[in-house]
Amino acid sequence: MNSSIALKAENVNKIYRQGNENINALSNVSFEVKTGEIFGLLGPNGAGKSTFINILAGTVNKTNGYVNVWGFNLDKNPRQVRASIGIVPQEVNFDPFFSPRKLLELQAGLYGIKKKDRITDTILKLVSLEKQADSYARALSGGMKRRLLVAKAMVHQPPIIILDEPTAGVDVELRNTLWENVRSLNKQGVTTILTTHYLEEAEKMCDRIGILSGGKLVALDTTKNLLERIQTKIVYVTTDKKTNINDNTFESLKVISNVENKLILSYEKSKLSIDSIISEIKKQDIKIQDISTDDGDLEDVFLRLTKN
Repeated sequence: MNSSIALKAENVNKIYRQGNENINALSNVSFEVKTGEIFGLLGPNGAGKSTFINILAGTVNKTNGYVNVWGFNLDKNPRQVRASIGIVPQEVNFDPFFSPRKLLELQAGLYGIKKKDRITDTILKLVSLEKQADSYARALSGGMKRRLLVAKAMVHQPPIIILDEPTAGVDVELRNTLWENVRSLNKQGVTTILTTHYLEEAEKMCDRIGILSGGKLVALDTTKNLLERIQTKIVYVTTDKKTNINDNTFESLKVISNVENKLILSYEKSKLSIDSIISEIKKQDIKIQDISTDDGDLEDVFLRLTKN
């Protein structure tokens, strides 16, 4: 496999038997994750995100298809695949009476890492837990516990880290801290795969995004290109007096609100330009005091692609 590709999936299927029915959890899912990028895997509940991660982790067997991780074929080299990834789960899953240092040492032992090759202190510093290294895990704050999960996933120095809904149920401040940790890891060359419900998170963090819906990959592109799929643009205009613009002034134009000197419009970017709207306002001998636009966000793309 090309060394610039960290993960490759080709026509991956997972079929569950439920009574007399076959349930397609994944249907011919194909995508690549480039080395060194932050890749977002998005989708509503039941879309197949967790199924795909569990296939990589070895806890679920795919029905068929091809998966290659860091040059290793999942069918032929499952142990090497698992050694190439570190998975950060949604749930806190460690003994509260162990210290972060002890937990990382135990995890390293599970991977068969010799004591002289362990980098426990380096990892603790990386996730800003060096001061809490010998405290009971139960005494850590929610944010510290999340960072400890990241540390556990890094003990065997995997080239790929997978974060499964890393900021689910945490406050904004903690979310920002975790984002900083992910960026720090990525800057050190760690390829990152992120599953999330928070579209703002994906928009800010990810280089490219794959969107799953009903077990199928319905979109795969750069974040920038996905955002450019949004055709509707909203314009907010403040003028010195009320305008006469209405829905019939231009094709695709819709007046959302026109009260006194405040005008809110929407239009299709492919059919109309902001310059045409500005020219029309000026033709009415009206001065524009302020103008701003809203291009929409990833949520608009997500809703359009995942709706039934």
